[in-house]
Amino acid sequence: NVILPGVPAGGENDYEVMRHVGDIREFGFEPKDHLDVAQGLGALDMERGTKVSGSRFYYLKGPGARLELALLTMAADLAEANGFTLMITPTLVNPDIMSGTGFLGAHSDEIYYLPADDQYLVGTSEVALAGYHKDEILDLSGGPKRYAGWSSCYRREAGSYGKDTRGIIRVHQFNKVEMFVYCRVEDSMVEHNRLLNLEEQMLAKVELPYRVINTAAGDLGSSAAQKFDCEAWLPTQNRFMEVTSTSNCTTYQARRLNIREKFEGENASAATLNGTLATTRWLVALLENHQQADGSLYIPEALRPYLGGKDHFEPVA
Repeated sequence: NVILPGVPAGGENDYEVMRHVGDIREFGFEPKDHLDVAQGLGALDMERGTKVSGSRFYYLKGPGARLELALLTMAADLAEANGFTLMITPTLVNPDIMSGTGFLGAHSDEIYYLPADDQYLVGTSEVALAGYHKDEILDLSGGPKRYAGWSSCYRREAGSYGKDTRGIIRVHQFNKVEMFVYCRVEDSMVEHNRLLNLEEQMLAKVELPYRVINTAAGDLGSSAAQKFDCEAWLPTQNRFMEVTSTSNCTTYQARRLNIREKFEGENASAATLNGTLATTRWLVALLENHQQADGSLYIPEALRPYLGGKDHFEPVA
């Protein structure tokens, strides 16, 4: 895709930091990493995940399972409150859909392919949501069409050997609520900022310090014309870690999937945008930032209604 004005030049390390939000916590004790915190709560079992499915698989259990369901449900509620239609999407798609979204280019080795069926497992519900209106002419006279897809996602993590192998930062299967928008090209930059604002609302709800970056052109991938990432603070690694990403794909995906919109009697390609509202990886930042000295876990206030009013999880005996 052709990049938009304002996108920094360069590669992975040439992003522009747009802002920092929230205070980085000062611990009065030596913080544990997310895996140790989770195991202390009885929330995560990596060993049996590996036994059953191989490396980078896991079981979320007890508090871990409840936390993920609470987080994703809160994201779904926020999306619906802002005009998004909630969707449970297919996780297997046909080659034309995967190709049309731009995922079969330089990073196609990240995708699980099932040759017996000639289908692909999605790494994001963006793929299924982009294909939803394939070969259609949309009526956008009443404004953008907004969807929020809840799905399991699968990534091979090819080429990431030895990188973030401990815990659940970089895994082969996870769950995600993804926003997806069809709109007119002239509305796409406003929609992009709207998606970013919703992502930041979610981060405020879970009380995490974060920064927002404007990704450099060489790190955008095939489909994005501009991409903003929100990165939460990870105390034990003394760094920021990506937890959300939102991309303006302008007409790139719509042209490839033949999705048009009727405007003043003429048909023109629509614009598509996507943005992550919550995903399993968020648990990493929640566990590390909200751990307590006694091994318990503080639950942010906004999450409590989704956990029966519980304000903390106790460590297992």
